[in-house]
Amino acid sequence: MALHPVVEQVTKRIIERSRPSRAAYLAHLEAARIQGVQRGALSCTNLAHGFAAFPANDKLKLREYKQPSVAIVSSYNDMLSAHQPFETFPKVIKDAVRDIGAVAQFAGGVPAMCDGVTQGQPGMELSLFSRDTIAMSTAVALSHNMFDAALYLGICDKIVPGLLIGALHFGHIPGIFVPGGPMTSGLSNKEKARVRQLYAQGKATREELMECESQSYHDAGTCTFYGTANSNQMLMEMMGLHLPGAAFITPGTPLRDALTVAASQQAVAISQQGSTYMPIGRIVDEKSIVNAIVALHATGGSTNHTLHLVAIARAAGIAIDWNDFDELSKVVPSLTRIYPNGEADINHFQAAGGPGFVIRELLDAGLAHDDVNTILGHGLRNHCKEPFLDEAGKVFWRDVPQHSGDDTVLRPAANPFSDNGGMVLVQGNLGRAIMKISSVKPQYHVVEAPALTFDSQEEFMQAYKDKKLERDFVAVLRFQGPRANGMPELHALTPALSNLQDAGFKVALVTDGRMSGASGKVPAAIHVSPEILAGGPLGRVRDGDLIRVDATAGSFAALVPDEVWASRSMASADLSKSHIGMGRELFAMFRSISTPAEQGAATFPMPSPIPTTVPLHEGINAGDVMPGSDEDFLFRTQK
Repeated sequence: MALHPVVEQVTKRIIERSRPSRAAYLAHLEAARIQGVQRGALSCTNLAHGFAAFPANDKLKLREYKQPSVAIVSSYNDMLSAHQPFETFPKVIKDAVRDIGAVAQFAGGVPAMCDGVTQGQPGMELSLFSRDTIAMSTAVALSHNMFDAALYLGICDKIVPGLLIGALHFGHIPGIFVPGGPMTSGLSNKEKARVRQLYAQGKATREELMECESQSYHDAGTCTFYGTANSNQMLMEMMGLHLPGAAFITPGTPLRDALTVAASQQAVAISQQGSTYMPIGRIVDEKSIVNAIVALHATGGSTNHTLHLVAIARAAGIAIDWNDFDELSKVVPSLTRIYPNGEADINHFQAAGGPGFVIRELLDAGLAHDDVNTILGHGLRNHCKEPFLDEAGKVFWRDVPQHSGDDTVLRPAANPFSDNGGMVLVQGNLGRAIMKISSVKPQYHVVEAPALTFDSQEEFMQAYKDKKLERDFVAVLRFQGPRANGMPELHALTPALSNLQDAGFKVALVTDGRMSGASGKVPAAIHVSPEILAGGPLGRVRDGDLIRVDATAGSFAALVPDEVWASRSMASADLSKSHIGMGRELFAMFRSISTPAEQGAATFPMPSPIPTTVPLHEGINAGDVMPGSDEDFLFRTQK
């Protein structure tokens, strides 16, 4: 199947736009690579420190400068259900790598906070910037220059993007992402949403709500709705950074352990000492980023990735923007119905065919690039597989089934749930914003109503409790961007807005904050960029202004005469409460330097050319933008 012309056009535009920064990135990648094992760059003193506590046999292998050393970078902690299973992974990995003659070391841990725990709490204002903190922690773990490959253990919202951003800053090191899997299905997502709305109405007790939530989040593993965490896992599959079908195998099962063993040994295989050197910086390129955006749309994934994918691409020297997301969304069909876009959970999706089915359908429809590098070599079609155990307990793969196991959950591209991805760019005199409309009924795609401005979600919720919101309105929630207060999730608003919509009122939300993958059925223009502290126009909105939010036409605007609009001063707010307490003081630097939301709310620069004064490894000259094209790289690394 020929590549879809829009996919081809968007890809070419990204390649051209990114040419200088991508070339600089690849030059950095090649400059960091040395011949032989990476620890060969260390002095004897350096290396002795690096293996002092190791068992004798592993220490001998490290001294010989022959066998690869694999880094384990983990986000394990006991509090996150998704990350608790990682407690046992390091031993499995070390044993698996040792079995094939190499060495694995636990290189470092990264922080992992849970948006589910911090929702509506002050700690949520650390959440987005925890991504870049995780990237920095990953860099610290890899900074010892001891490692020839790396295994990244993470699943949830900011953790996987942070790990990948960090990994890409060590792009010469091959890397594989190792998931822990989702928890088994508990209380249905539909029932959970119903009880939450009843509680918001005062019709359910706190004890009833607590029992509902406990039945929903009941075991080790990822939450089973299709929010940012499970979107992360789908994107790692689509980008070829997982072993095929690894994402959604539940923790504590023989298949889960076998996949971890296989990932560990594959990391050795793609090191420079293995059969096929495949650095992570050569896997994540313009085409794989386009593939990730396509998969996001095809599965109704989290809007958080309009930030995270931008930041991930930025780390690899690739420049993407919301026009790219918008154009691809218009031509990528919706192939799944997973909560909040349907009633099924991620385990139902896996049973119906899972990620491999989606990848195959997108490739067959010409909506994704097959000619990309993955941890299995060259070609994404290698990932249209699902894993099984043989009689010896080792993992093997079969092609995914030709037909979906449940067409209420997963469909082929020829018979999609809708002909678009359900994510829309809206723009106008209020700036640019993202809307996810895949779970919003068509009659709510256009809302025109008076503005009610709020400077915090607490202010909004108080107005709701005081019954001041029982009317048509557009809630304009300001000062929620990265520079203002770290851009927290605003899910506390969802039950209240849903109740007002159900009561027959026309309601919508406009905000420079986040609502992510579980935003639900109320129309919301989110991530408004630029935010007020970057000169954004939300600061000109006044109560009573007629606001039109139009997902159909891709516009949102204050219907105010131009001369009145231009004459208004910018609103201000006392943000001191968001800057003190719960560690928020430590994140002042992040707030001050964050790029706008459309540029990923990132705190790190795009790659720039290597100065001639920087010493490079032997064989690499400062004038070499890159030692060869991607095609040249493939030629040079075939064995």
